[in-house]
Amino acid sequence: EFRDLYTRVLKGNIGVDTMIFPENTPGFVFDVFARKSLWEIGKDYGHGTGHGVGAALNVHEGPHSISPRFGNKEVLKSGMVTSNEPGFYDDGNFGIRIENLLEIVDVKRGTDYIAAGVGKNATGDDQPPAKKQKTPEGKKFLKFAKLTMIPIQKNLIDVDLMTIAELDWLDAYHQEVFEKVAPLLEEGSPAMEWLVKSCKKIERNM
Repeated sequence: EFRDLYTRVLKGNIGVDTMIFPENTPGFVFDVFARKSLWEIGKDYGHGTGHGVGAALNVHEGPHSISPRFGNKEVLKSGMVTSNEPGFYDDGNFGIRIENLLEIVDVKRGTDYIAAGVGKNATGDDQPPAKKQKTPEGKKFLKFAKLTMIPIQKNLIDVDLMTIAELDWLDAYHQEVFEKVAPLLEEGSPAMEWLVKSCKKIERNM
């Protein structure tokens, strides 16, 4: 049960992380993507999915929010930083939260859409061209860029619940983590050995 729930929380984190969205989109729109996999089995969590990160050292800093509280209609804008922190909590037994920080950045037309999985179906395969996302002329789109660089615990993941696109995201994230963190560590040190092990590609049942 724990691995199932951990995997569903991870799927929610990836669901938010990979979103490409038009300008003037309010934060509450993204909340459903974080909760979708948990909702499918009748589970949920009781806090918001994301919030601003303090320029003034506040823990939860506005003006934006990613949560089911639809009252906050502040749109996400390029340059904002938000947390992405879906979770699940079984009172008295265990709790799960996978939290990263993300920066909102402009989409570069073309390659960013495929890199984020747009134009791919649930198995990660290319969809027919007619079904691929089209960008209305002049419409500005945004996406999330990763700020947190730490490996995700792979031995808690049920790969059978993950799509090919989600597993590809995980491998790409760990490759990015390794490339950015490894130069800061001493070769042969316990920290480097841990990083190498933690950033290896996940074993797949396919």
